Amino acid sequence: MPTQDIRKQVALALEAVNNKKAEDVALLQLPGESSTFTDYFLICSGSNPRQVQAIADEVDERLSKDMGVEPNAREGYGIAEWILLDYVDFVVHIFNAQRRAYYDLERLWKSAHKLTAEELMGPATAAPAETTPELEVPRAKKRAKKAPAKKAPSVRAAAKQSARGAGTKAPGRKAAAKKTAVKKAAAKKLAVKKASAKKATVKKTAARKTVAKRK
Repeated sequence: MPTQDIRKQVALALEAVNNKKAEDVALLQLPGESSTFTDYFLICSGSNPRQVQAIADEVDERLSKDMGVEPNAREGYGIAEWILLDYVDFVVHIFNAQRRAYYDLERLWKSAHKLTAEELMGPATAAPAETTPELEVPRAKKRAKKAPAKKAPSVRAAAKQSARGAGTKAPGRKAAAKKTAVKKAAAKKLAVKKASAKKATVKKTAARKTVAKRK
């Protein structure tokens, strides 16, 4: 169960993204079986690369100055399409609109519980669990043995893999449609060439007949 100190850090991160006018802010408490690598996802969007970076800077600076906490990993700052700040017990995802819609983390983690700021700082509640109570002890042991340095890439990679898996059929249909369109265009072009050649032959024949009559 997340401690009061961790929830204060998440609340500060939430305040930071709101200060920078982040859009579509969502705070998710992950289900019990997922807490082996993190407890919360803070997801938001920026309208342009500069705002995406400014939101990340604000979160980083506030947590560093006010709580003495530094992210375990930072990803995507240069491109600013999806910046990930991994604080081990929670992860901040800052997207542009296109990447936010493509990866759709809220859909991928639909079993997570969406929290308000008031619920976050209210009485501590256990994360929604989809496993049996007997699995709680092994999960705690897993958490103690985890390697934080490897966690952040796995979060990002899992989201990318899930999103790509969900969209594999669409490119195939597009490719097939494109191939059909190319074939139709080629057939049409060939038909035009044949018609032009036939017309030229008719003209030549008519010209020869005219010359023959004059003679």
